[in-house]
Amino acid sequence: MIPYVLHVALLIGFCLLFYKLLLQKETFHHLNRWVLLACLALTFVLPLLRVPQQWALRKAHEATVVASPNLNQSPQKPVQFIEHPEPQPVKPTVVPVKETSVTETATALMPQLLKWALWLYWCGVVAFGLNFLLQVIVLVRQAYKSPAIQDGQFRNVELHTDKAPCSFGNYIFINPAKYDWDTYSQILLHEKIHIKQGHSFDLLLAELMLVFQWFNPFAWLYRKELENNLEYLTDSDVLTHNEVEREMYQMSLLKVSVPNLSLRITTNYNQSLLKKRIVMMNAKRSNIHTTWKYFFLLPLMAFLMCAFNEPMASRRPVTLKTETNFVNDDDASEGTWTATIKGSKVDVQFNSDGDKNHMSNSDFLLSEFTALPRNANGDFKLIREAGTMNFTGKFDGNRGSGHYKFVANADYTKYLQSQGINDIEKNDEMAFFMINIKKSYVAMMHRQGYKNLSKGDLIATAALGVDEPYITSLKQNGFPNITEQELITGKAMGINGEYIGEIRKAGYPKVSFEKLVSFKAQGINGQYIAKFKNARAGTAAPANIKRKNPASKADEDNADDMIAYKALGVDDAFVNGLKNAGLTNLSSSDLTGMKAVGVTPEYVQSFKNAGYTMGTEDYVSMKALGITPEYLNGFKNAGFKINADKAAGLKALGVTPEYVKSFKGMGFSDISLDDATALKALGITPKYITDMREKGFKSNDINKYITMKSAF
Repeated sequence: MIPYVLHVALLIGFCLLFYKLLLQKETFHHLNRWVLLACLALTFVLPLLRVPQQWALRKAHEATVVASPNLNQSPQKPVQFIEHPEPQPVKPTVVPVKETSVTETATALMPQLLKWALWLYWCGVVAFGLNFLLQVIVLVRQAYKSPAIQDGQFRNVELHTDKAPCSFGNYIFINPAKYDWDTYSQILLHEKIHIKQGHSFDLLLAELMLVFQWFNPFAWLYRKELENNLEYLTDSDVLTHNEVEREMYQMSLLKVSVPNLSLRITTNYNQSLLKKRIVMMNAKRSNIHTTWKYFFLLPLMAFLMCAFNEPMASRRPVTLKTETNFVNDDDASEGTWTATIKGSKVDVQFNSDGDKNHMSNSDFLLSEFTALPRNANGDFKLIREAGTMNFTGKFDGNRGSGHYKFVANADYTKYLQSQGINDIEKNDEMAFFMINIKKSYVAMMHRQGYKNLSKGDLIATAALGVDEPYITSLKQNGFPNITEQELITGKAMGINGEYIGEIRKAGYPKVSFEKLVSFKAQGINGQYIAKFKNARAGTAAPANIKRKNPASKADEDNADDMIAYKALGVDDAFVNGLKNAGLTNLSSSDLTGMKAVGVTPEYVQSFKNAGYTMGTEDYVSMKALGITPEYLNGFKNAGFKINADKAAGLKALGVTPEYVKSFKGMGFSDISLDDATALKALGITPKYITDMREKGFKSNDINKYITMKSAF
């Protein structure tokens, strides 16, 4: 939760910086409004998305391998690998078994600090959420308790206080006794524009943002800029009315100035930025050619996604679980036992007296025990190098129960300490016993070069069955310096000499152990690679392109590419489908990009069938924007020549064939796509032109309407 909230806070800061540097002084107030709202929505949505590993600028998270060992499992016993549903290529680590140190103490404190921070955050959310609800309740109560006049769709609520005029929803709150008729009329006109354009929605969104981003100073500044722009926009629209003179309106702003401000969730006759509003009203109108600034928003958002979002090929924690669990948080050296004899093995479950901690094992050999008492209470033992387990109880048939007490072998503990394995605690001794770690096993690990084994590494390697043949096989297959943690990870994930040979034979002779782990985690095997490369081998460069290396594209796919393909679901069927649709010479970024946005062979073929031939990047951008052949045909049928770049620009602004035709129906038969882009960017609609014509502005030149709209 905390990383998401901070990610949102960071994006709000970037969006605020983008607006203040490039857009704040522009007079395209309508366009600025939608940019501010879009950025606000994107800041909460983008952190939830993942980007392909190829595009990500941050490294994937390393997985944590949590070993829950079978404490009596023989080294040859296989383990169960439980994989979370989103595998990605990272280098797993192993959580050590209860080692106490200064570092561990500091690390243990961090979750507590994060917990306190989370509680503080939610307390703030609750406080600001209640404040938000209180504002709504006060407004609703005021709207229904005070006398009001219905004015069409508007309801004018009469106040008897000195609070500034404001509006919320369809309600206008004003004290009519305070103003002369001209000022009163201009206030109503101002607030009616707020209501018609739905500015309350903007402020409600901004308030909800503050509820969850109350700690973020950028969020408060962002809300202020959003409110300021709404005032600029409304002032601009007020001045388009013939009956309103600029000087008179600005004088009314001074008359209405009062110290008692309205609630934040209302659009009010804002006086806190009076000077800025007057300056903006008298500012020179922005030229249509400055709209290029707005197109920087898309690459900015794309960069922020690549820089901060979670890579799609990162990996979540992995749990390595053996057949038996052992919980050793408290003293487990004494307790009760229950057992079942199964052929030559005895399944024993231990329950300590001090707590509900539980440990179980299904692989004690019957021959390891002294004589078992049958039908009468008796004593028997299980003796191993690490200590002796003394049992008291009896067996009735194949089932038995009783009490146990473990006695550690002091000489065994001294031996481990002499071999550099320190910090051994009471329950660690029992863990060594349950796993049956012998001195010969420790000596073997030293003989193989692992002379600095930690307690955690020793328990994990023994529990997972890392033996001398396994270590030798990895060293002989190109990993002579393999570490203890790599041994643990490799054994747990089933990486052996056979798998290494399979991957190398498939075309990766110099693959690193880290990449092998990622391959195995993703489920990549030789068969997948072979099928994928066979599909890629048929791709050929166009006749006018000469490759420096005539090898196929399949040979250019490195291990990271293959991991990204598997993570995104790019397989041989996908590649063959694109080839059949006419797309060849596809790079790895082409394949991952197309798969990430949902470009399918059917999507490509639909454009081919409609007579459009485009490049890979065109398909990616069009799919991301939701462009279909029908969209292009609409412009084609309207008499326009359109390509992928032009279509992307039109779609990004929301220009449709119907939108262009609506202007042709009003007599603008020579309207161009560039004209349509400018019209949409300024919010010009056929209704706007109709309104202007009714007011006496009649022209058959569409550019005059564009100029007039940009000026006001």
